[in-house]
Amino acid sequence: MDAVSTSERKSVPYRDKTLLFDFDGTLSLGVGPVVAYARAAAHQLPDGDAEAFVDTVVATLVEHPSGRAPGTNAIDGYDLVRLLSADHGIRPESLGEAYLTSRAHLGTTLAPVVAPDGLADFLLEARTYGNLVVATNAPDIRIDDALEVLGLGGLFDAVYTSLGKPNGLGAVLDEWLPRGQVLSIGDVWANDLAPAQARGALTALVGPTVDETPDVTPTFSAHHLHELYPAITEWLHTPHPAETLAPRTARITAPSSASLTAIPER
Repeated sequence: MDAVSTSERKSVPYRDKTLLFDFDGTLSLGVGPVVAYARAAAHQLPDGDAEAFVDTVVATLVEHPSGRAPGTNAIDGYDLVRLLSADHGIRPESLGEAYLTSRAHLGTTLAPVVAPDGLADFLLEARTYGNLVVATNAPDIRIDDALEVLGLGGLFDAVYTSLGKPNGLGAVLDEWLPRGQVLSIGDVWANDLAPAQARGALTALVGPTVDETPDVTPTFSAHHLHELYPAITEWLHTPHPAETLAPRTARITAPSSASLTAIPER
């Protein structure tokens, strides 16, 4: 991770709680970026084969939006593309370039994204009480642009990219845990939450993976991030240390090597 601290990059007001968000699948929703990755990966194939591969990816995501299709061992949509590509004759060594190509379209009509319901308003209130941080494995390609598209521009105190989670999350925790309590929020337990829990942080698991990882133990969990706004708000407002919070392991079900970018405060 960049050796320059967040406080040196930007003056961050002292707040003793931090909301640590994953990006893809947490702040940024929709299968558009994954489909863009599949299209870029399929570019080397004959037209008919390329179309068949993309159709397979799309059909799988329709049934399993998280990408965690049974029998694939995929941890998310990007991993699903990697695994399915092997069955369609796509060269593994080409996937890195395909991924970078797809990220150049992030937040455009070629890789559309949407924010969770009411997130901008929630974060405007939350930042009064806590630091807002993004920690992602994605490279620093159109992340700022995507945050603007999502209506979240200027709301975060720091954005860490190319982290290499799960291990890379440790450096971010080193920066923010000394300030106080941290709540790590993400859709992939192993990458976004397990390293934080191991360091004593609270965790919130969101998305379809709630049903697909019944053996994990997040502090909070829900299919949709907006369902957790009340619980997160209560945590931000309480003066008690994290250890005094009653565990909230019950599921909330909806009805029926890194770089650091400090984003100017709005």
